Amino acid sequence: MAQLVKLQDYISRYEKDLARYPTQFIRLKQNQWGRVKYQWQSGETIERWEQDLETEVEEPKKSSIFQKFFTFNKVKEDEEDTENIEVSNELLLNEDEIPEESSTLLFEPNIVYAPNTIEELKRMFIDQFFHFQMKWASSTLREKSYVDPKFMRDTLLRAMLQTLPDTYLLFYFPILRIKKAPIELDIMIMTPTECICVTLLEQEDQAVYVGTSERFWVKKVGKVDKKVLNPIIQLSRMEKVVEQLFMQNGIDLPIRKVLLTRNGFIDYPGKMYGIQLVDKRNFPEWMQHLQKSVSPMKHMQIRAAETILKTVQTTSFNRDIWNTDKEAE
Repeated sequence: MAQLVKLQDYISRYEKDLARYPTQFIRLKQNQWGRVKYQWQSGETIERWEQDLETEVEEPKKSSIFQKFFTFNKVKEDEEDTENIEVSNELLLNEDEIPEESSTLLFEPNIVYAPNTIEELKRMFIDQFFHFQMKWASSTLREKSYVDPKFMRDTLLRAMLQTLPDTYLLFYFPILRIKKAPIELDIMIMTPTECICVTLLEQEDQAVYVGTSERFWVKKVGKVDKKVLNPIIQLSRMEKVVEQLFMQNGIDLPIRKVLLTRNGFIDYPGKMYGIQLVDKRNFPEWMQHLQKSVSPMKHMQIRAAETILKTVQTTSFNRDIWNTDKEAE
């Protein structure tokens, strides 16, 4: 499951401390998945699971959540169900020196039904973890942003977060502030070895986009032709912004450009230099290729993500303001 580092201009805990949260995310997910799977394999009933959850919430949290569920890691896992994530030693921190945010770090799956297979259990787990990821990408201990409901229904966002490896850092339509001017980018996937810039081209189903080197492309839907702005312009603009930021901060990470449409087709005569075209025909293969990465997180990857986060625009409100208002009432 990729990590949602920045969503539009929402406050993100990753921008507060990027060196800390990626490793906590990975450990939290692995420990809680091991916990849920252990209980399911042990044949515990839904009532027992819910009772355990209530007990854990009421107990004083004297130890960290990772230490609390450590015993579940000792359960023998089938190779196909285990997600072993290596974390570079450069990223490991002494977590005992950092106070836990027990109320915001806690993720406890809500077992709403008894899954019949391990795949059903996994699906239920990652669907609920998606909501937890959205919380991390829109709130901190003291601040919070209003999340547009459309992102909860965004199938591409969900697919990327639930399919790509834990070591991938995702920027989803982030808004940067360059020279006091806001610049909205598209999608950036920061992998351990490269930065993938993705421009999305999705309108009507089965649309065919006929590409040219001119300012406009032709979109064909049935017998209707319509001009659309050449999406390569936006993709190249995003690459230049990222490339300039990397250069200014000494980041040595390759940038790859991808033009993506999941529900249409791209027809570009000849070869397009330096840009990968992904449409309805090869989207599944493209995702599978990204999913196969086994590389651990890298120091340069973290530095590159930090460089982007230093320039992002953030809109949020302070939680204390609302607490004060409630007390006044």
